[in-house]
Amino acid sequence: MSEEAPELRASDADREQVAEILRDALAEGRLDMEEFEERLDATYKARTYGDLAPITRDLPVGAVAVPKVDMVKKPGAAAGSWSERIVGGEGSSTWGVAVLSGFQRKGRWTVPRRFNCFAFWGGGEIDLREANFADGVVEINCVAIMGGVEVVVPPGVEVEVRGIGIMGGFDHREDGAPGDPGAPRVIVTGFAFWGGVGVERKLTRTQKQELREERRRERLERREERRELRSSARDESYEGHRRMLEEHRDLWRHGHDERGARREKAREWDDD
Repeated sequence: MSEEAPELRASDADREQVAEILRDALAEGRLDMEEFEERLDATYKARTYGDLAPITRDLPVGAVAVPKVDMVKKPGAAAGSWSERIVGGEGSSTWGVAVLSGFQRKGRWTVPRRFNCFAFWGGGEIDLREANFADGVVEINCVAIMGGVEVVVPPGVEVEVRGIGIMGGFDHREDGAPGDPGAPRVIVTGFAFWGGVGVERKLTRTQKQELREERRRERLERREERRELRSSARDESYEGHRRMLEEHRDLWRHGHDERGARREKAREWDDD
């Protein structure tokens, strides 16, 4: 079974196809330069076919075809999805302690339904960006006394902060942000005295690399587009200058011929 999928990711070739339609429309006078630049910028920022479709809808041959996609799950298509990261069972680690020292839980590990940690004159890091989850709802209980614990969650995870701080505190900046469908919910509880528990949302290393590569491609595409526009503007300027010189030359020739004719007429009158 297949269906229209405007949310499907567009490729570089799709964006370049739309850019070519816009260039043709500019050359034909259907778009002015301001409209062209605005739409071109939207083209290279577009992520899905749904983003591309409105850009050329009012131009000839401007309908962006949204491909039919088979909704049957393909091998590897959902790799890393939330449904695969909620694995059930027991956690690979259920506690962490830092007394005048530190602890870390990061990388590929399984978060249990309840993780307990204690920091006294020390610090701990609990990184969930690449972790699996034993359940759709997990609880991280932190006790920080003159110490601190940092909880790092990936985008898409819902966070609920319930901890209590006395001369210390819990970070509520990520509290209540809606999560992705099917994503786990992380509840951060506990107690902080002269210490703190931070909650921060960060991209994974792979996501950061993809974002950097995407921004690099956008910069290169915009640089190439500006170079083409400058080259086109120089060609138009040269052509206009050439036409202006030809017009001046024609006017000069016409004036020269008229002056010559007047001199010839004056000589004829002198001879008479």
